[in-house]
Amino acid sequence: MLSERMLSTVVRQCTKSYLKLEPTNDAYVPAPAPGQPYMLYMHVPFCERLCPYCSFNRFPFDEGRAVPYFENMRKEMLMLKDLGYDFESLYVGGGTPTIMIDELCDTIDLAKETFSIKEVSSETNPNHLIPSYLDRLQGRVQRLSVGVQSFDDGLLKQMDRYDKYGCGEEILERVREASPYFTSLNVDMIFNFPAQTEAILRADLERVIESGTSQTTFYPLMASPSVARSLKATVGKVDYTRERKFYEIISETLAGGSNPLFKHGSAWTFNKAELDESGEDVMIDEYVVDYEEYPAIGSGGITYLGESLYVNTFSVQEYNKAIEAGRMSLMGKTTFSKHDRMRYRFMMQLFGLRLDKKQFEKDFGCTIERGLPVEMTFMKACGAFATDDENELTLTAKGRYLMVVMMRQFFIGVNNLRDQARAALTGEERELIFG
Repeated sequence: MLSERMLSTVVRQCTKSYLKLEPTNDAYVPAPAPGQPYMLYMHVPFCERLCPYCSFNRFPFDEGRAVPYFENMRKEMLMLKDLGYDFESLYVGGGTPTIMIDELCDTIDLAKETFSIKEVSSETNPNHLIPSYLDRLQGRVQRLSVGVQSFDDGLLKQMDRYDKYGCGEEILERVREASPYFTSLNVDMIFNFPAQTEAILRADLERVIESGTSQTTFYPLMASPSVARSLKATVGKVDYTRERKFYEIISETLAGGSNPLFKHGSAWTFNKAELDESGEDVMIDEYVVDYEEYPAIGSGGITYLGESLYVNTFSVQEYNKAIEAGRMSLMGKTTFSKHDRMRYRFMMQLFGLRLDKKQFEKDFGCTIERGLPVEMTFMKACGAFATDDENELTLTAKGRYLMVVMMRQFFIGVNNLRDQARAALTGEERELIFG
């Protein structure tokens, strides 16, 4: 559709202009602002094998490389404490955070001892949904997000995940067994694979429902330049013309009808309907919705604070050297204008399904109509808003899809930012990633 193509082009150009890294000599991220809530993001860049579609910082697992890394992440965490930070929420991403379960548990325990942590989210892979791991994570982690991507054996083989994690039926059974261990179990899925048919997508949706999971996230396949070649060689060239239809099938199956099984938690996250109705605080997959600002620790972590975005070195070796020298591993920085920050707020809050107009005006000193006239005109013309009054903006079904498009292009832009940082790798680490 024309509006989707226009939006993709605009967001692509915007991210190119403001997601450009400049070198920085800053030893630490800025101190916290009084009264500002923050989440702590922690990055574990190790995997048993590297998936062709992933642009995050990741290296093949090696215990000799991973053990000192975890030790240094714990040191870096204490640097944030010394700067005056406190956190109620911790998100551990990767890579595969559960690659060394004892090290992960020790790190979570230290975070809970050091900060006011009330909720912990962690990512994992299906092969770690086993009793010895689940028993360790229960009570430490409230929300576990499992990278399933698809239950279809053909797609799993294309992604080089079949041999690693088992067939779709085996993964489905592991998800079923793991669900009771956590307040929220999120099943990460990807849609719009080139070889994915409507029948395969509908079968995936049926298995998500059968799994008993309390939450699922369906990401559109994102072909950033760094992974476009490996994607084409493994799963094929991405066709965005099918994306909207596939998204509509997902939304209708999970959250449509008069008695839906799930409800939208964000544009692409779906929560069990009964959890929402119970009044529980359901943690959704994209932490950037609940926490606009967050420091990130670990190699490849991306921090967003105030006007600045910082990127930690993608080199584990350089990361360890920096932490052991008593400084953080910041290697690049970009600064956002007020207009950029308004756009970011617009995108993130609407992705989370509601924009608070009063808070926007308080934070930026102008109404959203005055601050972002072009964006507002475009979205209104597309029929994106279900509610547009003095207090809030909410979305129609079409508006939710437009936010999927916007976030897809934004994350492709963030992946391009990662590519800028990854390009600085040298020697053995460059060989591990680029061959």
